[in-house]
Amino acid sequence: MEIIDEGQTLEKMQWVIVGGSLGGLAAGIALKALGYDTTILERNPTPLLHDQGAGIVAGGDSLEFFERYNRCKQPIAVRSIRRQYLDREGNIVHQIESEQDMSSWDLTYHVMRANYDGTASAYCDVPPPDPAHGKTAHYHDRTVTAIEELTGGSGIRVSWHQTSDPSTTGSLTTDRVIGADGPSSTVRSLFAPNVQRTYAGYCALRGTVPEGEATAATRAVFSERFTFYHGPGVQILAYLIPGVNGTVEPGHRLINFVYYTNFPAGSPELDAILTDRLGRRRTITMPPGMTDPAAWERQRDIARAVLPPPFAEVVCKAARPFVQAVTDVLSPEHEFAGGKVVLIGDAIAGFRPHTVASTAQAALDAMLYADYVAGRIGRAEWKRETMGYARYIQRRGVDMGTRSQHLRLPLSEYIRDRDVASTPRRDEVYPEWATAVDLE
Repeated sequence: MEIIDEGQTLEKMQWVIVGGSLGGLAAGIALKALGYDTTILERNPTPLLHDQGAGIVAGGDSLEFFERYNRCKQPIAVRSIRRQYLDREGNIVHQIESEQDMSSWDLTYHVMRANYDGTASAYCDVPPPDPAHGKTAHYHDRTVTAIEELTGGSGIRVSWHQTSDPSTTGSLTTDRVIGADGPSSTVRSLFAPNVQRTYAGYCALRGTVPEGEATAATRAVFSERFTFYHGPGVQILAYLIPGVNGTVEPGHRLINFVYYTNFPAGSPELDAILTDRLGRRRTITMPPGMTDPAAWERQRDIARAVLPPPFAEVVCKAARPFVQAVTDVLSPEHEFAGGKVVLIGDAIAGFRPHTVASTAQAALDAMLYADYVAGRIGRAEWKRETMGYARYIQRRGVDMGTRSQHLRLPLSEYIRDRDVASTPRRDEVYPEWATAVDLE
């Protein structure tokens, strides 16, 4: 049995963060900046998470996080200057001038790793160490199995086994634990086991196409434009994101699409799109490169039949598409064990992608928690802001998904939904959100 730091003597408050994706890194960076020591436990068996091939709409809270904590000089986004809607033939039927910033999961992840633990990559230079910052540690190949309070208030023990070899186990003793391990959170399941993640009846088919591989007509449609199409049971959107190694140079960026289409639970169509090229039935996510070619060819045929030509082109040209089953989950609470265990981001509420708020939620939760720890806000405000936002946006996402996938509404209704979701800052989007839920 391997033991890491068991029984260590704690000289100042320390945190273990479960989950090393964007939410866990955001929490680690925010606490590090306060001078606290943090350790991330990530279940992925390799030192770096794999590129998810996904675009990110960087909302106001995401941008605020990077303004506050990012010490790298690499640009993190491509600017979109217009939101527009196409009809079935590909004509623009509505447009509004609206500036938004579009990033990519892989660029955001590598910039965060550089800021958290100095991990070097081709995406950005590593910033110099700051002596006022806390120490950091990042352990991969760690699947957390148990979290328990030690007697006498002496700390929290986090137990784990190696993801690649479950016979190898170990534990850490710490003061506080943050669960940043996503919508299927292990930390949440240990304290709220009745909370279940449920399938919403449709999937997001996703992929990217290098800007230079698209036809000139299609490049013109998507260049610096956040573009949408709505049809019966179908919604698709696309925008430019940074390209290889985070480049934002025109001609080298990526066209990123998200294509929502209905797959009833238990249907042969759902089984087909979630069964990978090796014959394994995936539960929620089909990673890039694993999609069954025959299943994706069927989606290409459907895209040609139902989508405007520019959208059909990028769906058909995507070399490494992937699939996400759209799901719902909402925790009744975000703190346990008297506040010694805290959830952030998707571990509290898994937002539907229509809200374009998942990354913003992680950034917001990390900033709010750091402000709470630093004494800049009180517990009541931290709780109200964190849980109010989670509950309101989760409910809003369910409403948007129902309207876009299961109702036949005029385009003006879809435009109204998107105008609300795309407003850049939470206090402008939802002025009533903090009082719209019962937090007692």
